[in-house]
Amino acid sequence: MENISSARTHHTGRFFDSSSLLRLVIVWLITVAVFLFVHNRAVRVPSLELGTVASQYVVAEVPFKFVDEEMTTAARHAAVIDVGKIFEISSEDILKRKMEFEALLLKDQWWRRIMTAQSSLDEMYRASEQFFDLLEQIRFSDVRTIERMRQAGIDVVNFHEIAPIDLRLGICFTDKIWEFVRRRAFGDGRFQPAAADFLISTIRDKIWILRVDNAMTRKVRKQLRQNVPATYSFVDAGTRIIDSGEKVTSRHMAKLVAMKKELSLQRDLWHPKTILGSLILTAVIVFVGGLFFRCYHREILKSNTTMFLIVTIVLLGMGSVKLFELFLLHSSHDLVDSVRSPLLTPFVGILLCILVNPSVAIFIVAVLAVLFDGRSEFRIAGFLIQNLLVGFVVIFYTRTLRRRAEIVGICLKGWAVASLIVLGVALYKDFSFPVVCNDIVGAGFFMLLTAVVVVGLLPLFESCFHILTDINLMEYMNPNNELLQRLMVEAPGTYQHAVLVGSIAEAAAQAIGANGLFCRVATLYHDIGKVSIAQYFTENQQSGMNIHQLLTPVESARVIISHVQEGVNLARKAGLPESFISMIREHHGTSLVYYFYHEQLKSVGHDTSKVDEREFRYAGPKPRSKEAAILMIADSFEAACRSVEEMTEEILQRLVDQIVREKVEDGQLDDCILSFEELGKAKKAMVKALMSVGHFRIKYPAKVKVSHK
Repeated sequence: MENISSARTHHTGRFFDSSSLLRLVIVWLITVAVFLFVHNRAVRVPSLELGTVASQYVVAEVPFKFVDEEMTTAARHAAVIDVGKIFEISSEDILKRKMEFEALLLKDQWWRRIMTAQSSLDEMYRASEQFFDLLEQIRFSDVRTIERMRQAGIDVVNFHEIAPIDLRLGICFTDKIWEFVRRRAFGDGRFQPAAADFLISTIRDKIWILRVDNAMTRKVRKQLRQNVPATYSFVDAGTRIIDSGEKVTSRHMAKLVAMKKELSLQRDLWHPKTILGSLILTAVIVFVGGLFFRCYHREILKSNTTMFLIVTIVLLGMGSVKLFELFLLHSSHDLVDSVRSPLLTPFVGILLCILVNPSVAIFIVAVLAVLFDGRSEFRIAGFLIQNLLVGFVVIFYTRTLRRRAEIVGICLKGWAVASLIVLGVALYKDFSFPVVCNDIVGAGFFMLLTAVVVVGLLPLFESCFHILTDINLMEYMNPNNELLQRLMVEAPGTYQHAVLVGSIAEAAAQAIGANGLFCRVATLYHDIGKVSIAQYFTENQQSGMNIHQLLTPVESARVIISHVQEGVNLARKAGLPESFISMIREHHGTSLVYYFYHEQLKSVGHDTSKVDEREFRYAGPKPRSKEAAILMIADSFEAACRSVEEMTEEILQRLVDQIVREKVEDGQLDDCILSFEELGKAKKAMVKALMSVGHFRIKYPAKVKVSHK
């Protein structure tokens, strides 16, 4: 089994993890990704910051055209400069005429004489409603304005020409307008022509008050401005874009962006020399990466799962760079000015530190920071040092991460460091307080984004790659876990034993560089198989009869040995990680249940030929990781300490030496990779841990009753 302390990935598919073909596919995948990233390199142009003073002049390298915002603004202003006002009939005037007409219908019935027999008062009301609704929709303006609207594709059906007037005097509408009203209001044939004639005749000679329709005027002018296309200006090669000492404006920035796009179009990515150069750089990067893992993390090169995990995170990092290049540099230069120096390495560092290990995270962050700076389009002062140092800082703090909520705090620390870097870099140049504040806010945005991305992706990676992180371990250590609750209630002595063994195992694991937290948490579950047979174990037996007195030694041994398989079954049913299940299966190895074996020997006169030793041995397998070996030793050590009358460091040291010696002689440590040096460190740590958690007190004398006279 893979050493748990060296990587946090636990595999479920042996074929996937050991297939040489899949390993070659993974290497090919990262090689192609690096090549594409390197080959599609950025076009370098001088960097200018909006609002600052240019330290040197910049010359156009190629002829190009750019969107001239100043000329576009001027053209759009000219498009509406001669647009007149738009008028509408006063709503109060329309309401007044409507009420007068309705009163006329009720007061004077002579209108019935000119109508046909089928006409009714209701019909006249409905006709007047349609008539006055149309009057509310009619608009007036000068001839030039209406023509400009028609050319721009604006609907002018209800617009009518009108000469300049004094709004206070009002206006009488011409026959042309009334004819338009008749056609639009009554052209559908729903009303009798006589009704339309009567209605119009009663009000056509009225004076109408007009007022300016400000909302419509603004809407028309806005649409006319939008219809004016962007104006392009041409810049010849060799023309100065900006002079030294000149203040950088948005016009200068637009020129630089346009020149960069033109250079990108003109570069020849398919030229043999360009391809060869990218291949050489890719080969060097992949070689350095492989050399690092070969020298410091050989176990990762043997694990396709871990390699694929690392490649996936690296691809996310490189993909995020290209994504931000697309949105920030090719959309709007105003957006680039707001987010000038994206922090793209911290989320890679945090994920790798949590899911793999800190040293791999530091190496990958260093490589990506250099690669991003050299092959991306972000050329802002401090981009490299910011991504490098902030990436390192978040990794250092992530090493002790135990809860998901702490990720936000780590990102805040990264933001603080990024802010100091922004301030330090700004002091080397022309200090601009707005620019510094803008960059600090931008760094905060990216660190907030990092926290959201990490919290969102972490459970996905844990699930897809079957990874057991320190965060998961802390969740499994929650006393409210169903299995731990059962252990506390049904086998309280075993639970106390597990807690104490966990503390001892954690100290020993940390002493040799193994995963101490994993040892502590896995140990809580190593004896869960005892919950259903708790009374068969001494730590759970109350004063009274020992149940083993009713069993033969063979039967007792079978019951004791069965707790391992029962623990495996409970763990699988509860969905515990495979690494926990391995610790349950291996924590006794194939060791001998010596007490009952000895009892069986006594019953046959110590004739070993009459006793089958296999009936008294656990099924195994033997420990195959450092953590499992430590758990085996700590478990036996804590149990043996209960029979010691006096606890001193010397006695405990001799006891643990004896236990380790017996395990070695029995071959229980043959399959793990613990060295003798690590065994020595582990034994010392166990003794020290047991002495510290024991809290042995002096024995107080009995109280003597004192009589008072």
